Amino acid sequence: MPSIKQFQVTFDCAEPERLARFWCEVLGYVVPSPPAGFATWDDYRLSQAPEDRGSWFACSDPSGVGPRLYFQRVPEGKVAKNRVHLDVRVGTGLVGEERLAVLEAECARLVPLGAVRVELLYDGHDSCIVMRDIEGNEFCID
Repeated sequence: MPSIKQFQVTFDCAEPERLARFWCEVLGYVVPSPPAGFATWDDYRLSQAPEDRGSWFACSDPSGVGPRLYFQRVPEGKVAKNRVHLDVRVGTGLVGEERLAVLEAECARLVPLGAVRVELLYDGHDSCIVMRDIEGNEFCID
């Protein structure tokens, strides 16, 4: 059986483009070019039926290494803790106070973008900061 090498992460959300642009800022991702035949994303949206406009948006890793992120509008709001979440890996290889300083700096960068700090998990050696994105989805700065 062949091994699957590529995947995308899909977010159910209320505002696909807004959430995609938030994650672009968090991860250094980019918004891809609009579909073929359209000069801009606005041109593409205007070609859609009114009820379909803004129903999805995506972003991707400019290096092509990370997974594509896909955001789709759903009618229901978030009601429970995510069963899967992203860990934003900024402190890999660091421990103790050095790791904590890097995590805190990343947290300070993300809060003005609309992220919410939930809690610091720190045992004196290892640490992560639990956060929420602009629609309340949990993620960790790790």
